[in-house]
Amino acid sequence: MNSLIHPTVSVVIPMYNVGKYIELSINSVLNQTYQDFELICVDDGCSDDTLAKVAQFDDARIKVISQLNRGLAGARNTGIRAAQGDYIALLDADDFWTPEKLEKHVAHLEANKQLGISYCPSLFMDEDDALIGIGQFPKLKGITSKDVFCRNPIGNGSAPVIRKEVLEAVAFQDGMRGWVQYFDEELRQSEDIELWLRITLDTDYMIEGIEQPLTYYRVNASGLSSNLHKQFTSWQYAVDQNRIGHDAFFKKYASLAKAYQLRYLCRRAIQSRNSTQAIKLMHEALKTNWRILKEEPKRTLATLACTYLCTLPESLYNAIENAAMRGVSFLQKSH
Repeated sequence: MNSLIHPTVSVVIPMYNVGKYIELSINSVLNQTYQDFELICVDDGCSDDTLAKVAQFDDARIKVISQLNRGLAGARNTGIRAAQGDYIALLDADDFWTPEKLEKHVAHLEANKQLGISYCPSLFMDEDDALIGIGQFPKLKGITSKDVFCRNPIGNGSAPVIRKEVLEAVAFQDGMRGWVQYFDEELRQSEDIELWLRITLDTDYMIEGIEQPLTYYRVNASGLSSNLHKQFTSWQYAVDQNRIGHDAFFKKYASLAKAYQLRYLCRRAIQSRNSTQAIKLMHEALKTNWRILKEEPKRTLATLACTYLCTLPESLYNAIENAAMRGVSFLQKSH
């Protein structure tokens, strides 16, 4: 079978003014040990040199689709609708993969037809592509709806490879837009968790991770100071979209998931050196549901300590924080 006609994997890269990063991202796809793929680059209204850099690649598997800016969810949806593959691999344009990424995930998915999403741990890098010594090492096996709701083990949008039939099973069309949606385009944040939660609540497909960290995730310092209240509001909207028909589930886990989300936002406030907001968010998290302390005592106590330590001089605080987060990452990897 001609893989250009029906590739096994469709890689979708949404692009919005990512000229600084797009070559590294595309090269990480072209250098995969698994080569049966198409690469769909969605131009979401770029106005920089992104498209010129993409045009330098001479590979028939690369397709560019241009549209007016609709945000990350809208760009991903456009790519997924155009995809010919059995599996959808998402890659944000400022991230990149190890060469074995697709090979490992395809083998994982083909070994279990009930597996809907395969994901992996991620290593964090800075804006200059340098590893910063920490990463996401989430739970990999026995993933439940509670795990997805409270802790989002998939972690980020460049980690999962998804069976396309799973996306088709949860697709919808609203009254305002004339196209099928997979990610909810009303959301500019928290669109990932909304979809993962919809999949785990409304289908019988499994979600499972593999041990190797195969994704390099970029920590963008310019995004750390974004509106945390807006982020929480977006997360709450994403949650509310899935409440219908799942009343018992949300009654049982809503406050716990909210507490974890507040703890996450606290860490964002710490990273942007907003100690007042960090302290407020952490106290609100513990007030919302103290079980985050029982379920994840080390991480919760480390976050609580950092809320107060971030009032220290920046160089001293950064040294303490890096040591603490490396310790947490080590503990995550060892379990």
